[in-house]
Amino acid sequence: MIVRIMGEGQVEVADSHFPELDTLDDDLLAEMESGDGPGFRTTLHALLEKVRELGEPLPVDSLEPSELILPSPDATLEEVRELLGEDGLIPGA
Repeated sequence: MIVRIMGEGQVEVADSHFPELDTLDDDLLAEMESGDGPGFRTTLHALLEKVRELGEPLPVDSLEPSELILPSPDATLEEVRELLGEDGLIPGA
């Protein structure tokens, strides 16, 4: 799956990694619902770092359609709330 991190570019992440990413996504959703700002920030950074670690960066000049768009590391809780679906940032994972 091609994933875009806003402001950074795209990476291709194998479907087999999504259960691990979904765990972080669930944690992020719980922290957002409880209003845990510091926990939200820590988990957002962990999620993005894991995507970078597990994904293979696409060339900068590549214009592949992104199947998933994640917020930038400096996104606010409110900005991320706008991106969320019922399943969190990673739907159906």
